[in-house]
Amino acid sequence: MAPLLLEVDGMKCGGCVRAVEQRLLAQPGVRQASVNLLTRTAWVGLDPSLLAPDRLAAGEASVDPALALVDALATVGFTARRRDGDDPVRERLRQRQQRSWWQQWRQLLVALLLLLLSAAGHLAEAGSLPQPWLADIRLHALLATAALAGPGRPILRGGWQAALAGMPGMDTLVGLGMASAYLASLVAFLWPAVGWQCFFNEPVMLLGFVLLGRFLEERARFRTGRALEELAALQPDTALLLLGEGEPRPVRVGALRPGDRLRLLPGDRVPVDGRVLAGESAVDVSSLTGEPLPLQATPGSELAAGSLNLEARLELEVLRPGSQSAVARIIRLVEQAQARKAPIQGLADRMAGRFTPLVLALAAATFLFWWQWGTRLWPQVLMAGPSVHLHGGHRSLGMGAETPLALALQLSIAVLVVACPCALGLATPTAITVGTGRAARAGLLFRGGAAIETAAELRRVLFDKTGTLTLGRPLVTAIALVEDGGSGPAGPAAEARLLQLAASLEASSRHPLAFAVLQEAQRRDLAPLPLQEVTALGGQGVAGRLAGGGSCWVGRPEWVQAASGASPLTPADQAWIAGQEEAGASLLAVADGPQLLGLIALQDQARPDAAASLRALEAMGLELGVLSGDRRGAVERLGLELGLNPAALAWELMPEQKLERILAARHQGPVAMVGDGINDAPALAAADLGIAVGTGTQIAMDSADLVVLGDRLEGLAEALRLARRTMAKVRQNLAWAFGYNLVVLPIAAGVLLPGFGVLLSPPLAALLMALSSITVVGNALLLQGGPSVGARRGG
Repeated sequence: MAPLLLEVDGMKCGGCVRAVEQRLLAQPGVRQASVNLLTRTAWVGLDPSLLAPDRLAAGEASVDPALALVDALATVGFTARRRDGDDPVRERLRQRQQRSWWQQWRQLLVALLLLLLSAAGHLAEAGSLPQPWLADIRLHALLATAALAGPGRPILRGGWQAALAGMPGMDTLVGLGMASAYLASLVAFLWPAVGWQCFFNEPVMLLGFVLLGRFLEERARFRTGRALEELAALQPDTALLLLGEGEPRPVRVGALRPGDRLRLLPGDRVPVDGRVLAGESAVDVSSLTGEPLPLQATPGSELAAGSLNLEARLELEVLRPGSQSAVARIIRLVEQAQARKAPIQGLADRMAGRFTPLVLALAAATFLFWWQWGTRLWPQVLMAGPSVHLHGGHRSLGMGAETPLALALQLSIAVLVVACPCALGLATPTAITVGTGRAARAGLLFRGGAAIETAAELRRVLFDKTGTLTLGRPLVTAIALVEDGGSGPAGPAAEARLLQLAASLEASSRHPLAFAVLQEAQRRDLAPLPLQEVTALGGQGVAGRLAGGGSCWVGRPEWVQAASGASPLTPADQAWIAGQEEAGASLLAVADGPQLLGLIALQDQARPDAAASLRALEAMGLELGVLSGDRRGAVERLGLELGLNPAALAWELMPEQKLERILAARHQGPVAMVGDGINDAPALAAADLGIAVGTGTQIAMDSADLVVLGDRLEGLAEALRLARRTMAKVRQNLAWAFGYNLVVLPIAAGVLLPGFGVLLSPPLAALLMALSSITVVGNALLLQGGPSVGARRGG
């Protein structure tokens, strides 16, 4: 299923989200659609074989699915366009922000100017201002007309289009409220005999407060998108291109192609993914991975775009263009994650989608009730005498109504105005967007809201051993000299001779054990010995001849002993070997001529942060376990070292056995599997939450629900804590959004009018509606100021 990301303009509330999703799902070839109101994006899962069969049958060689989806959304009043992966993210965000802000700012200024003139008219009518012309009802009719024809026109048009399409939304409610108040006032103005008051001030004030609320809401929304801009800022705009032997030339990063040579100066950020050709320098990778220690870059090292060169000049070869760099992949992953909603958001959107029809029904019921029955049950809600304004002077809706029809009309308008599906639609995506953005800055990549929701509900976390809880590579852990038929403490000189000879023989081998021996020899500054006739025997070891000396061997103890003709091992030697093998170590023997010099034990080691990370997870109430294909001794030794429950350890498991264990664990609650994202891909897919640690490769991003970049297991606990805080904000936002509407809608419908004389005027309702949305967004933004997540210790 091919994914597609669209930018959708015109969405105002959860009803709009539901309308866009329904329209997309109705198109051929669309299997999934997930719309984010906050980022105004739509993630669409496509089946190319089912796309536009009528157009394919007509003989068209290729069909762009985005065009059909854009056209379909245009028919219901939403403007959409495909998000181009090659478009620089910073420029795209900047252009969209400038366009949106200028349009909203212009509309808001006009609306506020009209509102101020309307308010001045009230003051002049009350005698507080000495300009009587401001109180002229004709002026206020003109102001209301200008408000609806100017800044209010997009709302009226959008609401009308949505209603015609059978998908009414927030603009429909606001548009109905403004138009109803305006038309009722116009009737009262043109035909004074009806005895109604004029409400020309209501559409002006309502529009002003609605646009002010949306403007403030947009400012708060903008803060939630800063994570992507910070990630995009890691990739510079220009790079220094080397052409022959001349001076480097600055070029646009977008013009670079694989194979180009670049110069990187101290303090520069790596512009694209590249390989070091010349130079050595410390490189800060914390901006991408959260890794606090710098990477030592040498010729052959691969550097990801966004890394910071700290010390010396480097020459790089471009491996991937900017649109395919590590930063670009992470940005695309975060964008898709923010567009893919959590299951709880689907519930909120369905509720918001049904909300507008319910409000319309409530407004109709309010109108019928107060017109036919309410004023008969409580006649005191009407004014006793005739209107004091011959032309229906200004009053607030519901205040001073003289007829049942006037009161019914006014209260039904108030219901339309006070309803707020925006808060429902924003409750989940604001928290999810802030949470994923903050996690991305810390090198924690969630694949959408569903992954965050699952992470917050986890009960059990299962780990692969090699490469996850351990470093994933063997290290020399012990050396035993075989001397005079016994094993004893390693003498420094004899031990150095043994290790030097072993490293010299293994210098040409690519075996992991050979690399561990070479690494230990380099650590001790042991220079290689000159050798002749070096021969490697697969599965056994390496044989060679010292320059000017005799034969030597390194490899499996049985083979070395047989090849060299060395004396049999003593019981003490054999006991030492048995103890090392029981602990999971691999053994190499080293012989110089007929003399067996000694034995080297090599073993994978636990990550330095593994024990602390597991303690942090246990403190969160999670059950921990290990699923490993390694030997029993190695798994039990690691479990003992990390303080894991022996009953939670499993060893010598085939891939299908890992799957069975994971599926069995899922019956006891949500379970996560932590692996390296490559050979553990089936297990990651079988778990409720697949987590890849320490890779950050494209394979890991494709197979895992959560990717912890960098070689740090501690990021896992940080990610799960952030997921719990994010879902707590989601629940708080939903409670506020539902609670707001449950309280204010009955008040607007007049529940408190007979007993207490309490009404909710539309201007106040509009202000409360805006504050409701702003409160939801602001509450989500508190995630940015919470406990530190993946602090930048070095970048």
